[in-house]
Amino acid sequence: MKHGAERSHRSPLKQAPEAYDCIIVGGGPAGLSAALILGRCRRRVLLCDAGRQRNRWSSAMHGVLSRDGMAPADFIREARAELSRYDGVELRDVVVSDVEPVAPDFRAVLKDGAVAESRTLLLATGVVDTLPDIEGVEPLYGRSVHHCPICDGWEHRDQPVAVYGSPAEAKGLALAMTLWTGDVVLCTNGAAGWDDDARGELARAGVRVREDRVRCLEGTEGRLKRILFHDGEPLERTAMFFAGEQSQGCDLPDRLGCVFTEKGAVDTGRAERTQIEGLFVAGDASKDAQLVIVAAAEGAQAAVAINTLLVKRDHEAREQEREVPGTSERPGGA
Repeated sequence: MKHGAERSHRSPLKQAPEAYDCIIVGGGPAGLSAALILGRCRRRVLLCDAGRQRNRWSSAMHGVLSRDGMAPADFIREARAELSRYDGVELRDVVVSDVEPVAPDFRAVLKDGAVAESRTLLLATGVVDTLPDIEGVEPLYGRSVHHCPICDGWEHRDQPVAVYGSPAEAKGLALAMTLWTGDVVLCTNGAAGWDDDARGELARAGVRVREDRVRCLEGTEGRLKRILFHDGEPLERTAMFFAGEQSQGCDLPDRLGCVFTEKGAVDTGRAERTQIEGLFVAGDASKDAQLVIVAAAEGAQAAVAINTLLVKRDHEAREQEREVPGTSERPGGA
């Protein structure tokens, strides 16, 4: 598994396992937010970042109060700078090769050979979008080809927009896009196979349908100009939204035994807990509302729960030690 870059802002960890209160895997909004809260709780935190945030292809992120329109790279840089004020938070750009439970803790093996142990583990590894298999899509992704209309629909309001995907998946997306523009063409890349009711629903919403097979996308400087088909005339469009699949950002949740939902997200409970003691999953990897501000909130929520869990463990350990004869003087004892 690859989950990170082989560079570091700090000297390599010692070969003997370092002990932390929490290891966070993933340095996007969820992981950074969790590290901030835990740092303020004076916890010792190791945050391992792969540098593969889902929105790194985008020119701007949206829907984040006070940061609407900010470049994702600038957001990450400012968040890291804030974390540098907390001496308990250690940030490393490194691959996490493996994690295993060592009850009641976790042991992480980093790609540089270092080993770290932690009382809790937070996975904020996100998801990976599967881009449409269309020539020319990659240079346009994140600028005029998008997967989320809530994130990027406003920037293409009242413009000619295409929706691409299989008939079953893209129909709902095409109907949703009519909130942002009245000029929507749904490209199904082949015969749709809809009945008259489905076609009528799209027609009443003003959505046109193009069933020709797509050959390629044309654009310049990240801006879509037109869609070319194997048959028929080109389609002039300024943006395309696609309905596609996504997968977990790494296989750590699966290898640790997490339970998944039908949609492939990690099934978490209250405060991003999993069914595994001490293991939390936050951000896009665990929820349907995949927005930067939601991921950051989930990271903070998980951090509060992690700190609460550690406070409880420490209290229980002190009480158990107090009850062992000879370890401390009992109240009222001689």
